[in-house]
Amino acid sequence: MSPPDRDPIGPLARRDGEPVFDAPWQAQALATASALAENGLFTRQAWSEALGAELRRAEQAGAPDTAETYYRAVVAALERLVAESGAASAETLAGRREAWRQAYLDTPHGQPVILAE
Repeated sequence: MSPPDRDPIGPLARRDGEPVFDAPWQAQALATASALAENGLFTRQAWSEALGAELRRAEQAGAPDTAETYYRAVVAALERLVAESGAASAETLAGRREAWRQAYLDTPHGQPVILAE
């Protein structure tokens, strides 16, 4: 469990005292990483190192320095740590990602995306 005075989402830009997210999935990705670290799937240091590595990969690939690039790195780091922990294989994660993509494409605009089990 993180210390009570520690902000679990880190040093993100803030607006009116609240974290700035462009979309709900961004907040959910960070909350997922925080919860998995708090529950011992990986350490906060491992999280920091994995996210840093993904951000360096993005920079080396010429990705722009934007919130979208940052949160894509968050997801890539999260997926890598989950796979490395053995909680889910890279193949399982890729399959879920494809299932979400297909569910999104199949969902009429304005309707909630529902992922079939």
